[in-house]
Amino acid sequence: MDTSESSTEPQPSAQPQPSAPVEASPPRVGWRRWAMDTRPLRIPAYRRLWSSTIVTAVGSQLTAVAVPKQVYDITGSSAWVGAASLAGLLPLIVFALWGGAVADTMDRRKLLLITNIGIAVTSLLFWLQAVTGLDSVVVLMLLLAMQQAFWGLNAPARNASIARLVPEEQLPAANALGSTVMQTGQVVGPLLAGVLIPVIGLAELYLIDALALCVTVWAVYQLPKLPPLVGSATRRAGVREIVEGFRYLSLHKVLLLSFLADIIAMVFGMPRALFPQLAAQTYGSYGEGLALGLLFAAIPIGAVLGGLFSGTFSRARRHGWMVIGAVVAWGVAIAGFGLSANLWVGAAFLAVAGLADMISMVFRGAILLSAATDEMRGRMQGVFTVVVAGGPRLADVLHGTAGSAFGARTAVVGGGLLVVVVMLGLAAAVPALRRYRI
Repeated sequence: MDTSESSTEPQPSAQPQPSAPVEASPPRVGWRRWAMDTRPLRIPAYRRLWSSTIVTAVGSQLTAVAVPKQVYDITGSSAWVGAASLAGLLPLIVFALWGGAVADTMDRRKLLLITNIGIAVTSLLFWLQAVTGLDSVVVLMLLLAMQQAFWGLNAPARNASIARLVPEEQLPAANALGSTVMQTGQVVGPLLAGVLIPVIGLAELYLIDALALCVTVWAVYQLPKLPPLVGSATRRAGVREIVEGFRYLSLHKVLLLSFLADIIAMVFGMPRALFPQLAAQTYGSYGEGLALGLLFAAIPIGAVLGGLFSGTFSRARRHGWMVIGAVVAWGVAIAGFGLSANLWVGAAFLAVAGLADMISMVFRGAILLSAATDEMRGRMQGVFTVVVAGGPRLADVLHGTAGSAFGARTAVVGGGLLVVVVMLGLAAAVPALRRYRI
């Protein structure tokens, strides 16, 4: 880290040793310098955690497409799509913050097992409501709230575990590996959903997700135990501990700014609530199913490409500047998408946005894991979960409402430009993020 930071800024914390010795890697030469850094996969425990996402990354995206599609089919309104997404926001906020405190006080592997089972049960309930033909937005919103509560408990424990498994210098590479798998699921899942819905129906997408979650439960079961470090197990997971987490965050500007950067990008610049409307109206001539699948998949496609070539940036030391540049690039690309009347040109802009988002995710995650101490990582990851998942849901409401009022393309362009202006203004006004490095 830059030594010019004030004393309230966090210092990179000492990392526990990985579960197995990690041999030094020879210098990467030729094309390998540009390819993904796979060193964290040499650590068995991290490899198990990473591999548990491979199958379910696709299954979860089948549900992510099915829910807004089902809501839009029932109501014919993008505003209802945004409102349904908002139904999961409050449970996500509450349980992610509480889950972060729980992850700091109990075995994180045990918490992952409990919550993954809960998510699987919720997916089965999604399937039941669809196969019985309830056609109830209220039921969908309640199930979405339940799903997001379990997910809020799950994510902090999962993310906080990474720093216990890999050395600090490999954290950007580990984040790139994990993000690439998730983004690959976001490519394959929506495209697969677009193909499967006309063939097997929407209800079966939920069932496939539930079956995939069984694979995740088995993989997590094989992880080593991840109990709290000495001195952490006696703490409660209550309101006081959550408040302590926010106090810690308020004293460390670089952590706070990394969260604000993602809020700016996602709240103002994530137009996914408008994808069904754009697929039906702007790009309907290409085929609504094809357009919907491609719009949902384009951002992850760019992110996957960024992950595959993450060797070009994962060793960068100026993490703050990488976040700032990535958020600005995201805003420019989203504005370009909004100006595009051609489906393929629009998808290309979304892919560029996905590449920028991958870079932002890698370095925001690395900042969080390196700058926070282990006894605070769960709570910081709880806040991180709220920001990462809550921001797009607020964007769903904002864009869904703006799209209905002013038109989808106008809402998208305005949001992208707002991202650029606000991010550059924040970077100019507060230097802590610009100065952060390891």
